[in-house]
Amino acid sequence: MSAPVVAVVGGGQLARMMAPAAARLGVRLRVLVESPAGSAAQVLAEAPVGDAADEAAVRALVAPAGGDAAAVLTFEHEHVPSALLAALEEEGVAVRPGRDALRHAQDKIVMRSRLTALGVPCPRWAPLDVDAAVGARELAAFLDEVGGEAVVKTSRGGYDGKGVRVVRAPDDVADWLAAAQDGGPQLLVEEKVPFRRELAALVARRPSGEVRAWPVVESVQRDGVCAEVTAPAPGLDPALGARAREVAVAIAEGLGVTGVLAVELFEVPGEAPGEPGRVLVNELAMRPHNSGHWTIDGSVTSQFEQHLRAVLDLPLGDTALLAPWTVMANVLGSDRAELTDALPAVLADGAARVWLYGKDVRPGRKLGHVNVSGEDLDATRERARAAAALLHDDDAAAGDPAATTTTTEEPA
Repeated sequence: MSAPVVAVVGGGQLARMMAPAAARLGVRLRVLVESPAGSAAQVLAEAPVGDAADEAAVRALVAPAGGDAAAVLTFEHEHVPSALLAALEEEGVAVRPGRDALRHAQDKIVMRSRLTALGVPCPRWAPLDVDAAVGARELAAFLDEVGGEAVVKTSRGGYDGKGVRVVRAPDDVADWLAAAQDGGPQLLVEEKVPFRRELAALVARRPSGEVRAWPVVESVQRDGVCAEVTAPAPGLDPALGARAREVAVAIAEGLGVTGVLAVELFEVPGEAPGEPGRVLVNELAMRPHNSGHWTIDGSVTSQFEQHLRAVLDLPLGDTALLAPWTVMANVLGSDRAELTDALPAVLADGAARVWLYGKDVRPGRKLGHVNVSGEDLDATRERARAAAALLHDDDAAAGDPAATTTTTEEPA
């Protein structure tokens, strides 16, 4: 029996981190990479170069001339044309998640509309008309309704804080309103939620319907990018954690997601004094996600192995914790020319599990992460931060990265 081939669109760190899990399961990965020097191309034998919007390149990925056809097509980012996915599905290609599910991660207005219809708790929101003058009036009315401050997002294409602005007047997004009128992405406005902290609920679902959920985690952002994740979320009320998982499962089932689904959540106070806290859905990602990198070393089954199991419709793995606490610290940008120079110092802590992405160093870029597991939360967190700081070569990076923002989406 030949090994099943999983075709993956996108050649960044997410595809790269699928490779160890694929090797263990006897699965062949064939990844469409943006560059021969990309993260996944450095570690995979089958890494054709092409663009996700190039129909010929995607078709060759699924069924190369003279090669084995893929058992399934999946993704490490959402930027794949819906029309192409629809055509492939009509031709019998197993696309997972499918086009109908994926469009909810591609377009925030579609996502918010569907979640609202499903009864999923979300911030107050509204689409803005593509006519700039009408959209400005709608935004002004929404600002009056929510107290003078809101968050405007582009419906498509935003990630890592891009495509998100906190606004107090329509003039704050006059350029976006004009771009929408000229054919750019439509805009939506959401209330600026006074959240206590950000949480993430990660689940996986296979086509036959089996669903598994990991413990809910706390995420901390710096400049719109995920900087740190703690699993499980410290001090989370068990009932609220159960509610967060229920919401994630309801979304996976309601949208027909196959594979890993990451649901980013705001933890907010109760609606009245003394009432228990609530969760509101912020964003969705239908793929492995930064908030789940801790699972590689902190869970029985990593998100990458689970994603492969799910899209191949194999039984899903156990999501139990391997230690009381696991903390993931991202390495964002660096003051080093080469991160591997720091490996001897970082690996001196035998508990530090280092994952480097093979990327050129650039300010703000996700270059790698460190996982540390342990019995004591404070000690585990401090060791993870210290290891990431050594890779970054910046003593300040070992401090508290708790400047929070409104989004934690991760590009490939």
